[in-house]
Amino acid sequence: MFTFVGSRTTRERNAHGEGIMVFRFDPNTGALAPVQVLRDLVNPSFLLVHHKLDVLYTVHGDQHDISCFRIDRASGQLTFLNRQNCQGKNPVHLALDPTGRYLVVSNHITGSLVVLPISDDGSLKAVSQLVRLEGQPGPHRVEQPFAKPHFNPFDPSGLFVLVPDKGLDKIFVFRFEQGRLSPAQYPNLSCREGSGPRHLSFHPHQPWVYVINELDSSVLACYFDVQTGQLHPFQILSSLSDSFTGNSRASEIEVDASGKTLFVSNRGEDSIAVMGIDPDTGRLHLLQIQPTGGKTPRFFTTDPTGQWLFVLNEDSDQIGLAALDPKLRTVQGPISAIQQCGSPVCMVFLNN
Repeated sequence: MFTFVGSRTTRERNAHGEGIMVFRFDPNTGALAPVQVLRDLVNPSFLLVHHKLDVLYTVHGDQHDISCFRIDRASGQLTFLNRQNCQGKNPVHLALDPTGRYLVVSNHITGSLVVLPISDDGSLKAVSQLVRLEGQPGPHRVEQPFAKPHFNPFDPSGLFVLVPDKGLDKIFVFRFEQGRLSPAQYPNLSCREGSGPRHLSFHPHQPWVYVINELDSSVLACYFDVQTGQLHPFQILSSLSDSFTGNSRASEIEVDASGKTLFVSNRGEDSIAVMGIDPDTGRLHLLQIQPTGGKTPRFFTTDPTGQWLFVLNEDSDQIGLAALDPKLRTVQGPISAIQQCGSPVCMVFLNN
């Protein structure tokens, strides 16, 4: 099995990354063995593997472009396919529709979403739609001057695209039909002022969605109406330990494949919060705060086997690893650095 790691590369980001790193992943031990470094790329920061084709996509953070690469399934090696302009600045996330024919991208600094059609070979066509996000900015004088979409996943049905907007304290909901976005019947949810919604994760078995708020380090739990796309919030909970009194910014969120636990990363406390999910109500309770063993865990992910948790500590240039308890789905033991990697910020797997 192979895994791909994106990184920050520019001086403006105080970065030490080299580009996209390819590793061979041993699911028995969690070990990573370097295969390739794809250099001469600017901030290949968020990655996505096509679910039907052997193609990898990346945004170029702080730039205006999306690139894609052919994956050699035998060796894991990448070769460049093509690049397209995303008609906006600082693309930060990208998601494929269920058909694999369209890519949706969030332009963070210019407050827009774009749709790019995908050719049969996986290469990108030019932008076919651009949607600007509108609303009243939040109260944070530095972080909320305008719309700042940060994430745009499809819901499990593939009918809706949800977009947390850090700048407007809103979660936008769009229908996606025939390759085009349109506002849903209930087009947005207003979040707590100054919360800064960043990413979200759907429960694998229930109509619940969990949103990580970057600016106030909290998790918002919502019921998701699968017919209309409407969000009904029912709980908000801090992602930080009650003994931490410093500054911190939440970053990533993921519901475990079992649906038992929720993981959140905190940059500042430099921790992974593990929350239990009530199987009947979807409500959360804090189970564990685990130090990441490094600085600024911008990203983390569980592996496809569900045995391991990988943590990407951006400002200490390392990838950390911990085993997951097979029953409780909590973190077993400390998170230990296993691989030096300059400014790592995203990690995705190529399944067998």
